[in-house]
Amino acid sequence: MNTTSQNLLDFTGRHVFVAGGSSGINLAIADAFAQRGARVSIASRSAERVAAAVEQLRRHGGQAEGHSADVRDYEAIEAALGAARERFGPIDVLVSGAAGNFVAPALGMSSKGFRTVIEIDLVGSFNVLRAGHAHLRRPGASVINISAPQADNPTPYQAHVCAAKAGVDMLTRVLAMEWGPDGVRVNSIVPGPIGDTEGIRRLAPTEEAVAQMAASIPLGRFGTTAEVADMALVLSSPLASFVTGAVIPVDGGSSLPGGRDLSAAVKAA
Repeated sequence: MNTTSQNLLDFTGRHVFVAGGSSGINLAIADAFAQRGARVSIASRSAERVAAAVEQLRRHGGQAEGHSADVRDYEAIEAALGAARERFGPIDVLVSGAAGNFVAPALGMSSKGFRTVIEIDLVGSFNVLRAGHAHLRRPGASVINISAPQADNPTPYQAHVCAAKAGVDMLTRVLAMEWGPDGVRVNSIVPGPIGDTEGIRRLAPTEEAVAQMAASIPLGRFGTTAEVADMALVLSSPLASFVTGAVIPVDGGSSLPGGRDLSAAVKAA
């Protein structure tokens, strides 16, 4: 990447809020922004994990703070966003990444289990974005939802996630239209199989499932959390100033039509 591009990815002094930012892909995104000078706020349910993540983010020498809040609780996430703005100012980048998942056929899934994933993934995303709008820098803010391949790829044993993430991607497109006049861009990132994440551990808990999933990826390997974070950086920079309403796979080509179905790996689990 040339020097000009590197400068465009400098987030010094900008405020980034990551919901679900205490672990996995979301922590990698928060960490990438912290490395580039951003003031980072994170929110997640576990106070212990939030504290550990904030300590990690501060190692880059910048400012970071965290809040224990469940995205399903609108008042809690609203309070976290308000406190973050009070400390670091208007939010330049808002990332909604909290998610839940488990493997189960529809007939083996309780209504409560289905509803829980819908509430975390879809209602939680709405809560973060709805409560966050008042605190966004307008014009100029970037909003990013973290989606999943199941939004577009019907996957057995994943009815709850398929339904929730399809809703998240449609929410992305609708809000891109509604918030565009404010100068706020709204996009989705769709991570594919990303190594060493909770998603992979849940969907491919055996060596056989891991091998099948890796074999289904055109690039022949799992992605990394850093590669997903790089897309978040680009989408939030001037390099993507005319990009909104986009649903962007970061998946090594695994979602391309004609490829082997990733659901085979889930079935093997």
